[in-house]
Amino acid sequence: MHNYEEEIKRCLNCLNKPCKQACPLGNDIPRIVVLMKEDKLREAYEVLSETTVLPAICSKICPHDKQCKKNCTLKFKGQALNVGDIEFLLAEVANKNDWKLPMLDNSLKNRKIAVIGSGPSGLTAAAFLARYGADVSIFEKREKLGGVLMYGIPEFRLEKDFLQNTLERLIRDLNIKVFLNQKYGEDINYEFLNENYDAIFFGMGANKSKMMGIPGEELNGVYGGNELLEYDSHPDYTNKVVYVSGGGNVAVDTARVIKRRGAKRVTIVYRRSETEMPADIKEIEEAKKDGVEFVFNTNVVKILGDTKVEKIECVKTKYNEEKQLINVEKSNFELAADCFVMSIGSIVDNTSFTNGEVEINKFGKVLIDENMKTSSEKIFAAGNLVSDNSSAAMAARSGRDAAEKIKSFLVEKY
Repeated sequence: MHNYEEEIKRCLNCLNKPCKQACPLGNDIPRIVVLMKEDKLREAYEVLSETTVLPAICSKICPHDKQCKKNCTLKFKGQALNVGDIEFLLAEVANKNDWKLPMLDNSLKNRKIAVIGSGPSGLTAAAFLARYGADVSIFEKREKLGGVLMYGIPEFRLEKDFLQNTLERLIRDLNIKVFLNQKYGEDINYEFLNENYDAIFFGMGANKSKMMGIPGEELNGVYGGNELLEYDSHPDYTNKVVYVSGGGNVAVDTARVIKRRGAKRVTIVYRRSETEMPADIKEIEEAKKDGVEFVFNTNVVKILGDTKVEKIECVKTKYNEEKQLINVEKSNFELAADCFVMSIGSIVDNTSFTNGEVEINKFGKVLIDENMKTSSEKIFAAGNLVSDNSSAAMAARSGRDAAEKIKSFLVEKY
């Protein structure tokens, strides 16, 4: 008997498929489970592959509690179906049996497409474009594939050897060309890509920490969470008191890493309640186990110190009658601190775009139209480069959608 049989027996195969609707990728779990019950694992894997090319990865890091499991009918009868475990099992079986991703069609044969960046959106776009028959090349600025998966998610959440092996298999199976240590704007540029490729996809992400715009940001001891994670540029935290501002996974990941690196005390300050935190519920609980503390309904309004961080000034928050979050008057208080980390979001590092090849909007993101096309005819973009929908599954979905748009563009053009 397979070790997944007892779990899939619990699936109710709901007609309205709430888990599928809640999944950013639209993975058809009920249909997959039906095939698994019939022991048709390869067919189940092929159905899963219709919507995702990274099931082994998403099954590990997706916020299932806020997506598929949150909407699972079984949740209201006891315990939601463990969708991540099912997806991971299928990915493992596919790997063991060397099942390759099925091709979709040959509509992009003889078309050359450049994908800049190898995070979730770039990898997904590249894979789907290759499955349409395109000759795809990925250009990655770092020495390894994966983007934020490799350089933004800590080892304790996503093992790097596992990630690298998974990505290498994906690239090999689809005959995608890979060029590492190739940063856009330095090692490669728009002129080169425009001359050599029929279409260009930007999926570099937006991993420059957004500043809070408060006094004291220039002091020593102030850091951006994105940079700390991506470049492993941590200071010595021994006996240090550290505060991290933010409520997403970057804030939680950063706090956990800092605590594990020997900080005396690490506290996440979030302006809303715990239930409103966008971070995964599981990751919040794991952070608490690591000893990370939390302060909710609190805003940091000032960083204090002569040349380095000595204190942070905070203020309590509440919702007014119009349901707007506001600072509570005269609720200011100070907390002693050695370091302060901003993890409230990210913006595009637009220093790469020196020739005006794409337009940046007022929110610091690359501007795209309804066809996911930038201000340049050949360039499409998705993922964190264009929006704040930061989960891996959301980025992957946008990469898949972009692949569809690029396909339509090229088929019509040629």
